[in-house]
Amino acid sequence: MANRIVLNEISYHGFGAIAEIANETKGRGFKKAFVCSDPDLIKFEVTKKVTDILEEESLNYEIYSDIKPNPSVENVQSGVEAYKKSGADYIIAIGGGSSMDTAKAIGIIINNPDFADVVSLEGVADTKNKCVPIFAVPTTAGTAAEVTINYVITDVANNRKMVCVDPKDIPVVAFIDPDMMSSMPKGLTAATGMDALTHAIEGYITAGAWELTDMFHIKAIEIIARSLRKAVANEKEGRADMALGQYVAGMGFSNVGLGIVHSMAHPLGAVYDTPHGIANAIILPTVMEYNASATGEKYREIARAMGVTGVDEMTCEEYRSAAIEAVKKLSTDVGIPSDLKEIVKKEDIPFLAKSAYEDACRPGNPKETSVEEIASLYEALI
Repeated sequence: MANRIVLNEISYHGFGAIAEIANETKGRGFKKAFVCSDPDLIKFEVTKKVTDILEEESLNYEIYSDIKPNPSVENVQSGVEAYKKSGADYIIAIGGGSSMDTAKAIGIIINNPDFADVVSLEGVADTKNKCVPIFAVPTTAGTAAEVTINYVITDVANNRKMVCVDPKDIPVVAFIDPDMMSSMPKGLTAATGMDALTHAIEGYITAGAWELTDMFHIKAIEIIARSLRKAVANEKEGRADMALGQYVAGMGFSNVGLGIVHSMAHPLGAVYDTPHGIANAIILPTVMEYNASATGEKYREIARAMGVTGVDEMTCEEYRSAAIEAVKKLSTDVGIPSDLKEIVKKEDIPFLAKSAYEDACRPGNPKETSVEEIASLYEALI
């Protein structure tokens, strides 16, 4: 079986990268942008950094901001109607995963109207046409939605998050500009950074991993481990490194999948509105312990990338333990809670476990699991 890699047509990296938006717009002959960005980014004038460029170049645009932290079916449907009325011919998504995911779903439905109910996009939908062209401008260093073929939409009616996987939704151009991330508060920087680390670690050990994606994931772990603390302290070097590290992780996991850290985190977002990065960060060490026996020698390389010394002299048990402890230490250092006691209600665990087992990320886990075993993992964290 052939291994597939799907990436952006073009990506721009580094301080000032958003200046290239005007050139890409003109070069592709686009006439009007449908700008998807959440209300807070508009309020704090982060979105304005991009719209100023459009205005300076006399490029037309319209803003759509009905976007929530866990975007819902209704958010997407209202966005589809707004796009139709706007006369736009491309989308600029500015924000974190929420803005990107909303934009992807809108773009797919516009060119594949049979999926207007949104819920039919869950899993690997049989869409026929590429989505509306998307320019992606991340404002968080974590989701890597600008380089992935995945998006997540909340089905509020059924209290669940739908993971949608479609190579036709990947943004055509990504602009990874650390300046766009400089206003992220400490807590959000920590949460999105740990989300990126989870992407890298889960992608490295997932069932579909292979040499090319292993290369991406190990490098991403190394970059994130050395830079997240600095980014949380709002150091310029840390911000720049995290912008790169999370993107490199996305290059990998988007093409091979994830595992039960993500499948367990998704129901927490649907049921309790838990920030995705926080959920991943709390769950990650426990699931790493659970998966250890199915990972061969990979935890040695994770430990090495996390900055642990002397791993070649360690036994298998020692380097596995060292990798897990290094992840716990980083999480603690950036202020992530260590358990789910303040989030999960015990009576909800059967529903959470069933939802996690049915999640699209679960089959990628390196170890076979069950609803009962996932329930035990939740219980261990409360």
